[in-house]
Amino acid sequence: MTVSLKGNSTWLQVRRYWELLHVLVARNLKVRYRGSFLGVYWSLLNPLIMTGLYTAIFGATFASYYGNSILNYVLAAFTGLVVINFFSASTSQALSSVVGNGSLLNKIRLPVSVFPLAMIAANVFQFSVGVLPLLAVMTFVNSKSLVNVLALLFPSLALVLVSTGMGFLVSALYVFFRDLPYFYELVVFVIWLSSPIFYPAAIVPPQVKQFLALNPLSPIIESLRQITLTAAPPNLGLIWGALLSGIIILSLGWSCFHLWRHQFMDLL
Repeated sequence: MTVSLKGNSTWLQVRRYWELLHVLVARNLKVRYRGSFLGVYWSLLNPLIMTGLYTAIFGATFASYYGNSILNYVLAAFTGLVVINFFSASTSQALSSVVGNGSLLNKIRLPVSVFPLAMIAANVFQFSVGVLPLLAVMTFVNSKSLVNVLALLFPSLALVLVSTGMGFLVSALYVFFRDLPYFYELVVFVIWLSSPIFYPAAIVPPQVKQFLALNPLSPIIESLRQITLTAAPPNLGLIWGALLSGIIILSLGWSCFHLWRHQFMDLL
């Protein structure tokens, strides 16, 4: 009987959390795209424009690393850009989510973790209906394989895990350090510059590459490109590296958030 009551209580808590998450995600999307003409598809505009810019500047130089194909360089730059854009947008929005809802948390008892998670989930929805279908079409045209199309889910999942872990970490740190957004802009810039987005990883000197390997987005970008741009079967080593990166960052972020959250209410 006691076990049954505990099971029902846990189920009610999970259901309540899910319903609250659904409400917050819907609210975030409505506020973000109220009066917008393209809605979630604005998320494609930035990477498409930046891809065109990178291609005009670097396309002829780096095309030799992509089978002497400008088109392949375009696709490679686009995949890198959608990864860094998702990471930057979702984590930057998650950063202020706890502090931004401080007044609400002081009035109503709510699970604090739902606020950064709602920001990440809103961007996941945007990615799923905007970017992912385009990546799937690109992959099928290049590989002619449904296996490769389905394999896109693995580096995409790794990207969500990394972003969620970082979102938990920075949202917790912002409660204690209110000047964090200025520092985090620099962190995102370093991650962007150290990720093989507009340049191929092959040009990086070996002595520098060992430091760039610490970048959690690099294996995700490399795995996504291997699946999208080649006709070869998905590289399981790259997929595992991307997922391992996501698991490590998520574990670190959630552990710090869980460890510090009992101090939040004194500072909100």
